[in-house]
Formats: sequence, structure tokens, C-alpha cells
Amino acid sequence: MGNPTTDIAVVGGGAAGFFAAIAARRANAAARVTLFERAAKVLAKVEVTGGGRCNLTNSFAGITDLSQAYPRGHKLMKRLFKTFDHEDTCRWFEENGVPLVTQPDECVFPRAQDAHAVMDCLTRQAARLGVTVCCHSCLTDMQPMPDGCLELHFQNGMRRVFHRAIVTTGGSPQARGLYYLERMGHRVEPPVPSLFTFNICDRSFRDLMGTVVDPVEVSIPGTKLRARGALLVTHWGASGPAILKLSSYAARWLAEHDYRAPLAVCWTARLARQEVEETLAGIVAANPRKQLGSLRPFGLPSRLWLYLIGKMGLEPTKPWGETGRKTLNRMLEMLVNDQYTIAGKGSYRDEFVTCGGVSLKSIDPNTLQSRVCPGLYFAGEVLDIDAITGGFNLQAAWTTGYVAGQMAAGIKP
Repeated sequence: MGNPTTDIAVVGGGAAGFFAAIAARRANAAARVTLFERAAKVLAKVEVTGGGRCNLTNSFAGITDLSQAYPRGHKLMKRLFKTFDHEDTCRWFEENGVPLVTQPDECVFPRAQDAHAVMDCLTRQAARLGVTVCCHSCLTDMQPMPDGCLELHFQNGMRRVFHRAIVTTGGSPQARGLYYLERMGHRVEPPVPSLFTFNICDRSFRDLMGTVVDPVEVSIPGTKLRARGALLVTHWGASGPAILKLSSYAARWLAEHDYRAPLAVCWTARLARQEVEETLAGIVAANPRKQLGSLRPFGLPSRLWLYLIGKMGLEPTKPWGETGRKTLNRMLEMLVNDQYTIAGKGSYRDEFVTCGGVSLKSIDPNTLQSRVCPGLYFAGEVLDIDAITGGFNLQAAWTTGYVAGQMAAGIKP
């Protein structure tokens, strides 16, 4: 166990911060833990995640490699999962009074379908364990002391000295929010947005607002970046799980290209190209007199199919039997490789995530302790770890918070 008089500061009152504070107190009941939050209330992001229902983790049933869920940080997450993974998370919340349900899409929610069930659980456990919570406390600097302690400087002029500190301040939309960590010698990966929607120039496409196709495969031509899932057409362009996944995988690449890029959509993601070709030929053979607009292939929504026909310059009244080989080839290409242009990014406010942060090269992967400042630990999105939508980002918060809390409290890895 650690020093019985160990004072631990947790900077950031989000999911990772609360989990770190609770883990530290449970690991060392003699430690004094103080949690600082810059805003007027804690757990604000937890309150809105999952549309206010709090998608707190995932079953990981569809994940064969953690890189599928964590574009950045998957190797570290694989290591940390040996200590605390999604199954541990589910067990922890169930044991602490939050029954859970797993949806068909493998997302895990509180049975109450209310984020406050998770928030109340965390604040209740922290209070029971004696964690002191201080809001309106914005950290501006941190100084290592000669005796190994850390002096924390706050915006209101307050200075406090602690034996250990855990920084869990979340994603920083602007690099200057992490300058104090750079000054201490940490490498910081430039922060850029992740999990966002795409603006699409094509007005006719945007007129399909509300149309959903599931699944599609979206990709950025010329790269290996691709994702699969549902696509939702919006009044500004494209959204839905497929787009959000692709934005996560391509976050750094899209930032470097000023969010201007080609976008390819395969509307028949479940089928190979040859299967699509054979299906089209079968439709022509079986329905030569039916009109193109009256027979929707592959179960595509009527509005989308009519839009695609128009995009090819075809009349919806044209009989299938009069399409011809060249037209069928164009139709095949449209269905499996439809082309658009990304003309900027939209926002996905409920799940705003930042790519970048404290480089994983600056921390010990076993303890999450700083390599340049002993006694300083990191957890949550302040690290260069981020995930696709589906509960994976909160899982990273629980896992890193748990490990950082235990290590700061004196538990050996």
C-alpha cells in the first residue's frame, strides 16, 4: 500500500476522473483524494452520451481486433484490458446498483435508459468513499517540487500541493489547453476532431434527408480508410454509424486535407461485386417489361433508388429489358462505387471526441505514469486514445481511470 498520508489530486470531473478517484480510494483507504472540475457541474459529457441514455460500454462481440474500435491506442488498450476490460466494467456497475442491458447492436446501456443512473452511481460511490469534489477549479499549471510532490496552480489563484496527481481533463479541442504538459516535457499529439458527420455538396443527395440505408460501406478512394454500417442522409450531407466510424479512422488524414476529400459509397455492402452483377442480370431476365422506377433492387429505399436512376441520366419509366449491357455496367458501378465529395465536417455534439493528446510515448504503458514526471498519471481522452462510436470511448475512460487510480494509490502493476 502507499503512504497512509498520500494526497492524490484528480484533475477533471468526467468519467475517467470519477473512476480514477473511486479506484484510488478503494485501493488505498488511507489516501486523501480531491477531484477538481473546471465547470460548475461534473460528468456533463456522460449526461449527454448515447442521446442521454449513456452508452457506457460495448459487448465487443463484433470486434476481432481492438484496432477496429480504437484507431489510436489499441495496443495500449489491449494491455490494460488484462487489468480491467468491458466485462469488468459491466460487473462493476451491476454490483454498484446499475443493472445493464445489451442491445442487438452490442451497445450496453443502463436498464433505466437514463444517463443519470450512471452519474448517480459514480457520485454516490465517490461521496461514500470520502472523495472531495471541487467545481469551478480550472488547472492552469503544474510544477514538480524538490521533494517529489506536485504543486497545482488554478485559474482562481489557488495553489495546492499533492503527492500524486491524475490528469483526466478529457479531449482538448485546442493544443494550448495542453501547453503546461508540453512545458513539463511531455510529447503532445496535435488535437483534431474525431466522430463527425460529412458535409456533401450534392443538393439532390441532401434532398433525400431522412433516408437510411443499412449497411453500406464508405471509403476514401486512394486510401485504405473504410467503414461499414448504417448511413443516414441529412440536410447537410451524410451521418450515421458508417460515416462516424470513417471519420474516426480518418480523423488525422481528413484534418490534414482540410476536410475536403472524395467519398465512395457501396450501397450493397453485404454483397460482392459479382453477386450484385448477377442480381441485376436476374432482374432484367425476370422483369423485362417492368419500369426501372417500380422495381427497387437490393431493398434500397424508393427515394434513393429514384435518385440513383436520375444520377445516371435514366428515366424511371424505362423498362428493365431495354437497359443494355453498358447501362447495366453503369448501374453496377453506381451501386458498388457511388462517388461524392466531402466538403467539410459537421458536428456530432452528443459524442464529440478528440483525436490527439498526451502521446502514449510519454507514459508508462503498465501504470499510465508520466515518463518525465514521477507521481503524475493520465487517464481518459487527454491521452492519445480515441474510439469509434458505440460505447468504446467510455470504456477507455473506465479502463484507464481504473488503472491510473490504482497505480496512483500505490498498487504495483
